[in-house]
Amino acid sequence: MKALEVLGVRVELPASQPVVLLKEVDGTRYLPIWIGAVEASAIAFQQQGVTSARPLTHDLLRDVIDALGSPLQAVRITEIRDEVFYAELVFAGGVVVSARPSDAIALALRADTPIYAAETVLDEAGVPVPDDLGAHVPEAAADAEGEVEAFREFLDTISPEDFAAGGGDR
Repeated sequence: MKALEVLGVRVELPASQPVVLLKEVDGTRYLPIWIGAVEASAIAFQQQGVTSARPLTHDLLRDVIDALGSPLQAVRITEIRDEVFYAELVFAGGVVVSARPSDAIALALRADTPIYAAETVLDEAGVPVPDDLGAHVPEAAADAEGEVEAFREFLDTISPEDFAAGGGDR
């Protein structure tokens, strides 16, 4: 399993399909997963520090997990079958629960839990960072925001069909 970080969420045109962008922590591949609008909002809200007056679904699930005392230890994106991504929530004591990657990512961000992907998933759907991607990022913007902007520019030049498994995590 390879550790991933969540770079952000973006809506791809013309289909207006949200995509969550993940990147290998110790590698050069990005993993785009097309997701639903609700999950995209949940991920983006958490990354932006937006809170609601009442808990949203992923906040509620985090609170239930905390109340039951069985912490979420990891999220694993385990496989792709028929262009659909699959994930698991890994809890203390070895309990594993199947989940959609989008929900698992939204929960992982709230629970400050690491996200991993199987090497086979990255081999199949990972997108290597083009050599010229860094040329679009000024030296001063070598932080995560600059990296996300450069990746957005990269995404503007390709279509979902360019990815091996762009079918979403439905």
